[in-house]
This record gives sequence, C-alpha cells and structure tokens, in this order.
Amino acid sequence: MADTPDRALVVIRPPLLYLGALALGGGLSALWPLVTIPGWIRWGVGPGPFVAGIALMMAAMGRFKAVGTSVPTNEPTRALATDGPYKHTRNPIYIALSLIYLGIAVMADSLWAVLLLVPVVVIIDRGVVRPEEVYLTEKFGEDYRDYCAETRRWF
Repeated sequence: MADTPDRALVVIRPPLLYLGALALGGGLSALWPLVTIPGWIRWGVGPGPFVAGIALMMAAMGRFKAVGTSVPTNEPTRALATDGPYKHTRNPIYIALSLIYLGIAVMADSLWAVLLLVPVVVIIDRGVVRPEEVYLTEKFGEDYRDYCAETRRWF
C-alpha cells in the first residue's frame, strides 16, 4: 500500500451520493410526478425507517468513536469495529443512510426518490463497499478476513 493513500479508494463520498439522489428524486417528482403516496403511508410508514436509520447511525458512529477510528471514507481507518451493530453487518452506516433516505423519500411524497434508492445501493455496494473491503484487507489482513468470514456484508 506504499504507493496508494491510506484510505479506501471509493468512487464517491456516500453522503453526497444519497443527498444527490434525494435532490434528483425531488426534482423529478416536482417536474413529472408519478403517483401521490397516500398520507397514511407517508406519515404512518415513512418515519419508521427514518428513525431506525438515525438510531443505527448513532450506534455505528459511536462504535467507530469508541475504537478510535474515523467515519469519513477519505480518512484512514485506524481500527476495526467488530461489535455493536458491526457484529451483525459490516456496513451499518450504509444501511442507516439507506433507511434515512427511504424515510425522507416516502415522507416527501417522492416516488422517484424511492426508485432511485436501487441504483444508489448498487453504487454503494460496487463503488464504495468493495473498494473499502480491498483497503481493509490490505491494512488489517487476517483480522479483517476473519471478521468477514463471521459477519455478513449487508444483512
């Protein structure tokens, strides 16, 4: 890793991807609305994933802080977080971002934004998670390989 920076070489910063897709979905919904999401779904269902995502995000970021590593993908990873939400999935922050995004999209009555979540998750998986896995394997070796063998990438 001497010739590469000490960080994962991801294609995009995840918060920017999620915010950009929400903005695009909102714009498309304003210009070409598909259907109106009924109010009982918007306000009965939408807050659930939003609140769950916030709670998961706080727990995941708390674990990063506890082990002494940073959250942003453009900074070096200093330690592996393998407990708390990381005991159940290797990517709780991206799951949290997806839940928050889904909740906002539903509450905002943006079916376009809901539909855009599919390519967002594909981009996160291929362009962020996979490069992070390469970086973490190079940096932490057997410890990270053991963690991957015990913990699912997503669910």
